[in-house]
Amino acid sequence: MLSRILLLLPLVWFALAGGAHAQAVPSEIKIGSLYASSGPFASISMPVYYTLKMWVDQTNAAGGVFVKPYNKKIPIKLISYDDQSSTATAATLYNQLITQDKVDLLVADSGSVLTSVAVPIAKEHKMFLFDVSGTGGTFFTADNPYIALMADPVSTIWPKYIADFLDSTGVAEGIKTVAILYATNDFTTTQANAVRGFIQAAGKLKIVYDQGVPTTTSNYTVLINNIANANPDAVLHLGYAGNDIAFFRNLQDSGQKFRFVFGIYPGEEQDELTKTVGVGGLTNIFSYVPPSSYHYTPNFGPTLEQFHAMWDKAHLPGVEFGANAIYGYMTGLVIERALATTESLDQMAIHNAVFGLSGKLTTMDGSFALNEMGAQVGEITPLGQLQADGKGGLKLVVVYPPELVNGKPIIGK
Repeated sequence: MLSRILLLLPLVWFALAGGAHAQAVPSEIKIGSLYASSGPFASISMPVYYTLKMWVDQTNAAGGVFVKPYNKKIPIKLISYDDQSSTATAATLYNQLITQDKVDLLVADSGSVLTSVAVPIAKEHKMFLFDVSGTGGTFFTADNPYIALMADPVSTIWPKYIADFLDSTGVAEGIKTVAILYATNDFTTTQANAVRGFIQAAGKLKIVYDQGVPTTTSNYTVLINNIANANPDAVLHLGYAGNDIAFFRNLQDSGQKFRFVFGIYPGEEQDELTKTVGVGGLTNIFSYVPPSSYHYTPNFGPTLEQFHAMWDKAHLPGVEFGANAIYGYMTGLVIERALATTESLDQMAIHNAVFGLSGKLTTMDGSFALNEMGAQVGEITPLGQLQADGKGGLKLVVVYPPELVNGKPIIGK
């Protein structure tokens, strides 16, 4: 009898272990995120929130997200709170998602300002942060493995094509002087520092105006006059969507003309800026070319055309189609691939799975590639120009780098 019991013990242990493992399968995967329904960052935050939710709803309709450690699909629960564009509110809510809601995955709100408070909180709690579009260079450090940038390249490399274009085509067209006006936040200060460094290193152009202003700046009339007094050939305005709207409205009203004018959001959120500034105020403005305006060939997820059809069918309220719409959905795709390859829901295992996608994943946002600190170095932002489309509207053409060019630049006289 004793020998029979001893023989049965391993089977009993195996059954108990299997039962415990079955009980350990979560009933849902909890994803925590924030959004800004109001305030200066609402225009970039709400498209991200809506399309992340779109991905969640589509995934749940298909039975959930496949999670490798459990070899099954598990429903997703999206827990989201409104930070109203306030960093103080966002800090409180990030803590709430981690400590009270105990989410499995943490997704930052859109942009560097609202991401800036998430980075130290996630690091302190050893919670991996899916950083949607917070591109500030200071977020990525060797001592913080709990972050990866999803949908935008780090700000330190965004402006390289601006400088390269001005140093080549610009110089050949007689551009000699540059003015830089930027909002003083992690996103655009990093870009200003980068483009200044690129220009100074090349030594072909002279910076005649270089000024930082608060991100809350809403009237640029005096600043534009000050720039005009410096007589630059090229003007680079680096700010968020609200800054660009005010700047380009004031520039049009001022009657000032410069040979080359650049802004971030005329390209990033073309529909929103066209609606709020107007075609006349944006014609021949240079900007970045986002994935909403350029066709990449994905190896996972929808093409741009397929995604745009999803967006149109969804009839999402009060937001325009643009880059940030893609960023939210694309973050969901990274989460989906990470959960399909992770060894567990441990946060460092999630880190390993996300970093394991680097160089292997291509979405409608381009090639997903991370450096060793989690900064995005793929998903490049070509330089483009908004040109008249002959139908009363604007088209965004790529003018740099040469291998992606699909139009000729128009530089003022």
